[in-house]
This record gives sequence, C-alpha cells and structure tokens, in this order.
Amino acid sequence: MTDGSREHAPERAGPNHALHDPDRLRSLAETQLTAVPDEAFDRFARLVADLLDVPVALVSLVDAERQFFPGEVGLAQPWAARRQTPLSHSFCQHVVDLGTPMVLTDARLRPAVQRNLAVPDLGVVAYAGMPLTDLEGRVLGSLCAIDNKPRDWSAEQLRTLADLAAACSSELRLRIALQGAEQARRRAEEANGRLELLAGLAGILAGTLDVTTALRHLGDTMVPLLADWSLITLVGPDGAPRDVTAAHRDPTRAPDVARFAELMRTGLNADSITRTVLRTGRPVLRSDATLADVRRGTIGTDLPEIAARLGFSSHLSVPITDGGRVLGCITLVNGPRRHRFDDSDLLVAVDVGRRAGQAIGNSRMYGEQRHVAHVLQDSMLPDLPVTDDLELAARYQPAADRVEVGGDWYDAFHQPGGDLIAAIGDVAGHDIEAAATMGQLRNLVRGNAYGRPDAVDELMIRLDETIRGLRIPAAATATLVRLSADDAGGQRVSWCNAGHPPPLVVRAGGAVQVLAGMPEPLLGLNRAVRRSSRHTHLATGDTLLLYTDGLIERRDRSIDEGMAELVARLDGTHRLPLDEFCDLLLTTAHHREDDVALLAVRAT
Repeated sequence: MTDGSREHAPERAGPNHALHDPDRLRSLAETQLTAVPDEAFDRFARLVADLLDVPVALVSLVDAERQFFPGEVGLAQPWAARRQTPLSHSFCQHVVDLGTPMVLTDARLRPAVQRNLAVPDLGVVAYAGMPLTDLEGRVLGSLCAIDNKPRDWSAEQLRTLADLAAACSSELRLRIALQGAEQARRRAEEANGRLELLAGLAGILAGTLDVTTALRHLGDTMVPLLADWSLITLVGPDGAPRDVTAAHRDPTRAPDVARFAELMRTGLNADSITRTVLRTGRPVLRSDATLADVRRGTIGTDLPEIAARLGFSSHLSVPITDGGRVLGCITLVNGPRRHRFDDSDLLVAVDVGRRAGQAIGNSRMYGEQRHVAHVLQDSMLPDLPVTDDLELAARYQPAADRVEVGGDWYDAFHQPGGDLIAAIGDVAGHDIEAAATMGQLRNLVRGNAYGRPDAVDELMIRLDETIRGLRIPAAATATLVRLSADDAGGQRVSWCNAGHPPPLVVRAGGAVQVLAGMPEPLLGLNRAVRRSSRHTHLATGDTLLLYTDGLIERRDRSIDEGMAELVARLDGTHRLPLDEFCDLLLTTAHHREDDVALLAVRAT
C-alpha cells in the first residue's frame, strides 16, 4: 500500500448476520432497484472507473442470496448481461456484513476471500469497496473498484471512492424516500376511499374559525352519517370536560341529548371512557356495549337513564388531537337498530378527531394572532394632535382575509415651533414582522424629525441613513410632510415622497389636485439616494390626503386606473365632515385586496 493507506479485509468467516437483517432487506427493497441498468448508478460506476483508472467498477447491492449491479462498467460476459452473481462470487457481502470498507491489494493472498469464485470467474484480484448506506446507516451494498492485477490503493484514491460512495448513498436514500412517498400516497388514497362519505367534512371544519360553530357543524354532520348520536367534548385546563356538544338523529331526543351533554361536565368520574381518552389520548372501541359502561364512569343515575332513552348498544371514543396535544374527545354511539362499530369505523373516527384537532388548533392560533395583532396595532396607531388651525382624521383598515395587522402606518405630531409633521408609509409584507418593522420606522421618523427645522428632503435623507446604519431589514415607501401656518390663515405645505403614492389635495371649492412629481426610490436601499422637497399651499377648507396603495391598487387594473378612480370618488367630498370623508373612502373602495391607511389634514 502507498501514501499511508492500510489494507482492510474480513476477519470473520462465520454467518453473515447483517445480510439477513429484515430491516436492511426492507430498506433494500424500497430502493426499487433490480439487476437492470440504471443510468444514475451506471454514471457512478463510470466515475469510479475513470477517476481510479480501474477496468471494473460496480454499484453492488446485496440481498440475502445474491448481489446485483444497477451500476456497472467493465464486467466480462456473461456477468455484464446478467448484472448479478450469487454470493459465492461476492466480495461486497463482506462490506455489508462488517459495515466497513474492504480494501485488498491482492485477494489471492487473503485467506478469507482467496477461495471466493469472484477471483477465477470475474478476475477480481485487487478490490476496494466502500459501504452504501440508507438513512439509518444500514449497509445495503458497496461501491467498489476492481482490478485484475495486484494494486496498491493510494489514500487519495480511497478518499475519492469514499466521497463517491457518500454521493451514491444519497441517491439510494432518495430512491427510498420516493418509494416511501409513493406508499404514503397509496395509503392516503385508500383512506380517502374509506372517507368518501365524509368528503364535505373538511369544508365544514375549515368554513369557520369559531370553535363552537365548527363543533356544532361537525356533530350535525356525523349524525346520522356515522352514528345515531354523538358527543364532542373539549378539555379544560384541569383535564376535565369543559364544553360538550351533542347531537341526536331523532329531533324529539334533542332535550335528552342536551341534558346528557350538560351532565357530562360534572357527572363523570375518573374511570369514565371520556376522561380516560382525554387522559391517555388513546381511542376506545366497544362493539358490544351495555349501560354498565355508562354506570362505571358516571356519578349518580341520571346519565345511565338518559343513555337508555337515547339508545346505547355500541360506542367508540377517539381523541381530538393537534400536534400531539389532546384537545378533546369525540364519542359516537349507536342504538340496537344500527350496526355495531368495528375497526373501520374507528379508523374513520380517528381521522375525524385529527381533522377536528387541526381545525381547533388553527382557530386558537388565529385567535391568539388576532389578539397580538390588535394589541400591536393599537400600540402603533398614534393619537392625532389637536390644533386650532388644522383638523386631522385617520383610518387603518386591514384586508379582511388576514390577521388584522400589517406594514401600513401613519403618524402626525407637532414640532416645538408649532409646525405639524405628517407621515404615511408602507413596509413590505403583511404580517406581524412587517408591523414590527413599521413600528421601528415610525419611531425613527419621530426621532429624526422632532425638534429639527430641516427641510423634509433632508429629514428623509437622514431617515435613509439611519435605516442603513442600523441595518434595519426594511423595504418601505413613505411620504413626509411639513405644514407651517402662514400669515394669511392658510398652511404652507412641503413634502418628500420616497416611492409612495402621491398625496392629493381636495380644494375647498371641490377641485381635486394630485401632488405628483418625479418618482423617487423607496427607503431601505443599500446606497445613498438624492431626495427633493416639493411645495404647495392649503387655504382654509382645503384637505390634504395621504394614503397607502391599498386604496388604489388591484390585481385586475393598473395603478393609474386606480388613481383615476380615487380622484373620481373624491368628487363632491369637499363638503363632508372630515370623519365622514375618511369613512366614505374606505366604504366605497371595491374589491380591496390590501391593507389601507389614510391620513387627512384639513386647514380650518
């Protein structure tokens, strides 16, 4: 051997126990490979032959009786055509058995393999084989290099072979995963066939985020489809039943089943089936049931008596689960005139419990997110300042199909000298992270602008520099406005626009003016950007409108078309009180797809 490499050869001659490992053989079968050419594995064999300069290279997979070669180069006939040999001709079986590489300079000199028929029949003299493994480390075969003459394998060659074996193992694992996915798909199809009668259940559970409504609909769907009557129990913090929803196929039994559900909240002992399922998370099936099942698990005589009136001959109970948590229990009951529940019914019920758990989990998660969103939104929407010469009104309205928070924002505050700073912006994204970034930007606007007499373009440049300097990951648009009272009773207005929709002015006489200009880049770029200020004037009764793109943007039309529609909607609004003015803009927006923030400032 050269370059410090060592020869590795099998040291035991006993039975090859690893060859017969059922888990290994199962994994091997899941590759779906046989003794036919496979281009991917033939490519590995060619790489080994080229890089190690050997006449024969094999991707050899070994089962309990043979080795076969989905990848092969250089074998003589008839072995090349057969692409397999019995184990009497296999060196690779030793790699599988030992779970380690096998490296031989001259097999004819090694007692453990010198009588192997691969030496005379396949011409194997020098051999280097690296294990091919599945994801659990089980050895399925060997990627091997073979020479028909003695050979010293260099350390570099063995490293190359090991690297190729690792890549080849990855391909085997991919094949196993694909087969597993196919098996899962077939199982899902079988399950869908069994659940054909419940085809509408997913829509029922997904149709509302209100847990009580969803469970009532679920009970009405299961009865009489799956059972004569049903109970759906949600667990409380103490592990006891908290809310119980009941349904019966006979409307005249509605009072009885409602009373049964009411008593379950306090009338079950620790041995009841419902509390057992809630505690253990395991389903219970009683194909042949008696009222003794009810008596054993209840306190008092009311529940058994009601169960007798409702019909009680067979029942099953399954957990409602979400991510391993037991949220509740579904109980299905049949009377004596209906079939007795069996394993197929239990399978369907377990699936229903899982789906119900996902729906409840989604509802609770939505509720938690909505609460967080409300708190976050309320904390970030400022109180508008009150002034003698300006009236302000603002609105924020989220898109209806999302948690109620996003990246749209507005702000207004007085400067020490009496000027009013107004701002509006939109951070990319529609989630709580966007809202958090929005809060940062709003605070930066205040921090950068408060107490500074600088022009608004200089304030915007400073805001840009701060975003870059603090490495805030924000892509945002914004408009920054300064309003200063003049001697004539009006307001001087200067504004700077960073990629935001242009402000509008509704004049006291009814005319609508778009304060457009050359577009400037948005905030958050990695380079410095030149900004500019523009100017206009508000007379008494004029209204300045700042808004985000949700007010004008739709997927089925251009921004210009949306702007034209907004200008048309503003016609005649100059006489409206400012709050009605803002409300009208929101209520007349059709097919709104995005959050909307707007800020209106009227000179008084």
